[in-house]
Amino acid sequence: MSAVADWFTAEPVAAPAPVRRPRTSPARTKRPRASARRRPRRITGGIVWIAAFAVLLAGVVAINVAVLRANVAVNKLDQQQLQLQAQNAALASQVSSASASIRIEQAARRFGLVPAAATDTSYIDLNDK
Repeated sequence: MSAVADWFTAEPVAAPAPVRRPRTSPARTKRPRASARRRPRRITGGIVWIAAFAVLLAGVVAINVAVLRANVAVNKLDQQQLQLQAQNAALASQVSSASASIRIEQAARRFGLVPAAATDTSYIDLNDK
């Protein structure tokens, strides 16, 4: 309805005209400037957080790689230790068998040596001067 009826009169009354705001060009308004300023801050803040998380994740990956390399080195050292222990045991066995009295006696007999008789054994006292 374009006309509003007055309660006291029978004559129609025209509706009030809508209030028009003056139109301004978009370049003159302050809203786009404010939102243009706010958007880069939000985007910049988001980029900063993303970069910070990326750096943290890269650090975690670098630490994991370093730990894995250390574990590989420790495993190699453990294998070397086991090999050296096996070699030491083999050498100890060779020394033990080489210094056995039976073997020494057999080698002496091959050279023509015989054990001394118990009656021919004498002792020298080295403490007397």
